[in-house]
Amino acid sequence: MTATPATSTDRLASLGRARAVLLLLHLRTFIALFLVTGYFAISAPNFISADNAMIMSKHVALNAFLAIGMTYVIVSGGIDLSVGSIVGLAGMVAGDLILHGVRIGDYIIWFNVPAVIAITLALGVSIGALNGLLITRLNVAPFIATLGTLYIARGTALLMSDGATFPNLEGDAAHGTTGFPAVGAMNLAGIPLTIWLLLAVAAGTAWLGARTPLGRHIYAIGGNERAAILSGVKVRRVKMFVYMLSGMCGAIVGLIISSQLVAAHPMTGETFELNAIAAAVLGGTSMSGGRGRIGGTIIGAFVIGILSDGLVMMGVSSFWQTVIKGVVIITAVVVDQFQQRVQQRMALLQRVAA
Repeated sequence: MTATPATSTDRLASLGRARAVLLLLHLRTFIALFLVTGYFAISAPNFISADNAMIMSKHVALNAFLAIGMTYVIVSGGIDLSVGSIVGLAGMVAGDLILHGVRIGDYIIWFNVPAVIAITLALGVSIGALNGLLITRLNVAPFIATLGTLYIARGTALLMSDGATFPNLEGDAAHGTTGFPAVGAMNLAGIPLTIWLLLAVAAGTAWLGARTPLGRHIYAIGGNERAAILSGVKVRRVKMFVYMLSGMCGAIVGLIISSQLVAAHPMTGETFELNAIAAAVLGGTSMSGGRGRIGGTIIGAFVIGILSDGLVMMGVSSFWQTVIKGVVIITAVVVDQFQQRVQQRMALLQRVAA
């Protein structure tokens, strides 16, 4: 007769511990950001300064754009390895249009900067659509499909200039192509235009995921694709959308980088996809799909950006930086798996307690 209260008490205690552990796991990205920032504030010279904060915010924005698109791809149960190559190809296409225009016979068509931006964004969306078609229509695994387009996009970028850089993208007033450097250099209210654009994209995609049927369908597909199909979700269309969104984010980053450098290089964006994946996973996006939030991804992008810049300021070799990023990705996935086990245990304890 006395065993039942003791058992009930033990279960309640286990449930309380599980809740506490789960809370810490939910806050892991904030904890990581606090620890990384604190460490470099102490160890790296001039880490805490207005100028460095502005530089880091621009670097974080580049990671964050790619990670936003990557988040919904992973949530839907996929992966996109092509975004880094899209960054390089987008910059090269923009540079080629500004410097050379489009030759048709004996005529050259020149495009102003808004048209160049629109064409480049359309290119990113088109590559994303190609990824989506390969995955949804030809049933190619996302890893293989996007690995293939990674090579196609990077090879095309190299072919455009035989591996050389497109320099001096100031444009020519006679052709109406001036103004491109302002895209990456412009400030509004003392804040770079890049940051304002990131805030707009982050807010829009967060609203999409939390408040729209399309967002709910993305999560449903990642959680259980078969159940989503039986529920009437248009799985192919939703997957097409997430890959097109990821491609567009890659094109945005390509435009920003080439504008800031006033030059385009075909190898720009190499390994950027790894930073995007790391930021998304650090932010709580599950590699098994069905779970992830844009807010967490933005915090994850801050962790990756601060980690990268802090290591540079401390003079750490780029080779070690690559190793550290790999360790971060593995650790994030292991922690995510542990979180899932804790959630399952807590759900079991709650059912037993009820």
